[in-house]
Amino acid sequence: MKTNTIPETKANSLSKNSAPGPNLDGITIGIDLGDKKHRICAMTGDGDIIDERNITNNREALLRLSRKHPGARIVMEVGTHSPWISRLFDQRKHQVIVANARKLRAIYENDRKSDTFDARMLAMLGRVEPRLLHPVDHQCEEAQRDLLQIKLRDTLVAHRGSAITAVRSALKSLGQRLPASGTAAFADAARAALAGEPELLEMVGATLEVLDLQSAKIKVLDKEIERLGEEKYPQTKLLRQVAGVGPITALTFVLTIGDPVRFANSRDVGPYLGLVPKRDQSGNVDKEMRISKAGNSYLRRLLVGAAQYILGPFGPECDLRTHGLKLAARGGRSAKKKAVVATARKLAVLLHALWTSGSDYRPLRDAA
Repeated sequence: MKTNTIPETKANSLSKNSAPGPNLDGITIGIDLGDKKHRICAMTGDGDIIDERNITNNREALLRLSRKHPGARIVMEVGTHSPWISRLFDQRKHQVIVANARKLRAIYENDRKSDTFDARMLAMLGRVEPRLLHPVDHQCEEAQRDLLQIKLRDTLVAHRGSAITAVRSALKSLGQRLPASGTAAFADAARAALAGEPELLEMVGATLEVLDLQSAKIKVLDKEIERLGEEKYPQTKLLRQVAGVGPITALTFVLTIGDPVRFANSRDVGPYLGLVPKRDQSGNVDKEMRISKAGNSYLRRLLVGAAQYILGPFGPECDLRTHGLKLAARGGRSAKKKAVVATARKLAVLLHALWTSGSDYRPLRDAA
C-alpha cells in the first residue's frame, strides 16, 4: 500500500516539465532578490516596462507590490529568500516561477550584469518563454522546517569535526598524540589521555566542553529525526529497507523529492540530483565529463556515503553491490570513484521506485 506523500502548494506544482506558456495578455514581474532590497521590473504583455524600482525586503513591501499588480506573474531566481517569498505570492493568487540560477547563463555571462538587467531579463523570459528558466520546486513550509533540523545537525557535526581536528593538531605540535577514538567519545578520551598533563588539559578544556555540548545536541537531533521519520513520514520505512540508508538519508530523500509523482520515471531522479555526467558533444567529438552536480548537494553527499558503505567491506550482498563492484573491477583511471557515483545514482532510482510502488525491497532481485 502506498504511503502519503508530502503536501505541496500550487507553486510547487510548477516544474520544468509543466512550465506555463507565454504571458502575453497580463503583467509579468521580474524580481532580482537581495538580502536587504529587491530590484523589480514589471512588464506588460507587449513588453513595455511599467514599473521598475527597488523595494525593501519585507512582507509589507511585497504585499504592496502584490496589491499594485494583482494576479501578475512573478518570476524570481532560486535563493535564500525565494522559498518564503514564493509562498507569499502564491497565497496572493499569483502565478509564481522560481528560476534555476544554474541555467540562467543569459544573465550570468552578460558583460554588463546588474540588478536592473537581471530583473528585466527575468521579466522578459517569464513573459515569453518560461521554460528557459528551468523552474524549480520549493518544498512546502512544513517540509522546509523539518529539513532544517537535518541541516542544522549536519552543521553541528561539521563544527565538531573541525574542533576535534584543531585539538589534535594543537597537541601534536606540542609532542602529545591523542589515541584514536570515536567522534562522540573524543572529549572523554582526550581528558583521560591528558590526565597527567594538567597544563595541556586546561589549555584545551574549553574546547572539550564545547564538544560535550555539541555531542549532546547532536543526540537530541538524532532522536528528533528518528521520530519525524516514524511518526510523520512513514514512507521513510520503505527506503530504510536498503542497507546503508539510515533515518537521515531516508528523511532527506523524502523531504527533498517532495512529491515522487512529479517524476514520470524513476531514472529521472539521477539527473535531478546531479548524479549523471555532463555532456559536451559536437560532430564526432563526445567528451567524457564529470557529473553535473545539479540539485541538492547534501542529499547527493548522503547517497554517495551510502554507496560507499554498500561497496565497502561491511556491505551486504545485493544487486547494488554486485553492479558497483563490476564497474570498479574494470580498472582504469578513477574506476572506483566512478563505481561509487554510479551506485549512488542507482540507489536514488531504487529509493524512488520503492517509494512509488510501496513494495518490499529484494536485495538480490537479479539473482532470483
